[in-house]
Amino acid sequence: MRIGILLIAYLMVSAISPVNAEMLSADTKMKLVSTITGDIAPKSVRASSNGLVSAHNMMYRHSVTVYDGATFALTRTIPDRVDLKALGFKGYSGTHRGAPVEGAFAPDNSYLYVTNYAMYGSGFNREGTDVCKPADRYDRSFLYRISTSTWEIDAAYRVGVVPKVVDVSPDNKYVLVSNWCSYDLSVISLEEQRVVKTIPIGAYPRGITISKDSKFAYIAQMGGSVVHKITLGTWEREKLNVGSNPRALVLSPDDTTLYVSLNASGRVVAYDLAKNEVTRSVRTGNAARSLDISRDGSALYVVNYKSNTLVKVNSSTFDIVQRLRPCNEPIGVAYEPLNKRVWVACYGGAIKVFNDHP
Repeated sequence: MRIGILLIAYLMVSAISPVNAEMLSADTKMKLVSTITGDIAPKSVRASSNGLVSAHNMMYRHSVTVYDGATFALTRTIPDRVDLKALGFKGYSGTHRGAPVEGAFAPDNSYLYVTNYAMYGSGFNREGTDVCKPADRYDRSFLYRISTSTWEIDAAYRVGVVPKVVDVSPDNKYVLVSNWCSYDLSVISLEEQRVVKTIPIGAYPRGITISKDSKFAYIAQMGGSVVHKITLGTWEREKLNVGSNPRALVLSPDDTTLYVSLNASGRVVAYDLAKNEVTRSVRTGNAARSLDISRDGSALYVVNYKSNTLVKVNSSTFDIVQRLRPCNEPIGVAYEPLNKRVWVACYGGAIKVFNDHP
């Protein structure tokens, strides 16, 4: 009888033991599993929810490359060459090339949207730069839509000057594009397939994230110290004071906390959206750039461009879990949820992939 009671007690303890529960991402350590090279110069990487990762290779390679998140195999290389006239834009002739900067997958992964730093070809004469203002009158650029069934560029949208970050609302109603040199945000209606609103932001709009219920969009103004909170549909705005030089943004899974990388100070901060204040902060390195979050929300990943580091932060305690040196000038980072891997874009021409599971 006593043996039976002890056995039952053991089974009950085992059932609730953390050993049998799935480990949080904050409790694991990243391990390098692959280095991807080839004809690439990735400015950023972006993961879909169905196991794909895209890299955006700027004007240095004029391409977008797509990889299988499980095998690391190159799935497709998409040249950035387009016929704007065939895509419905009057006043253009011949073919044009872009310069892919950042990408975002549609909620159902049917499309990949890609911004182009600039366009090249007939009709484009004034390429934007990293230091600029609207009065410079540089050329406006385009957002591409790539079908993930054909891997063809099947649509384009004329946006602002030097478009950077793109994101798609979870309800698949809007695509938002931050325009670095025109100091504004382009709002594309997917129902109307056109830009329906241009919202002034101020110097150097960059990071974008959108709440899960598609009610709010958050836009980092990297040339200042605020994030613009925009109500989608009514377009009402408020400014959140997060700290100087905000670059990249992610939301916690429950949409209660906004995480921000601050480039100049090399920090990541947590902004409590109920309290309307920064509640946690940690220095991760020099020039904190791209930022992502694990699927369970327990870990943040940030690349520090001038420190040449990838840093993992516990999102609850804001302790640094791990610090690695993946390459020189790591510029982009993406958490791929199906295989629990962290992908790092190295500006010099490589992608480093890390397992982040037991």
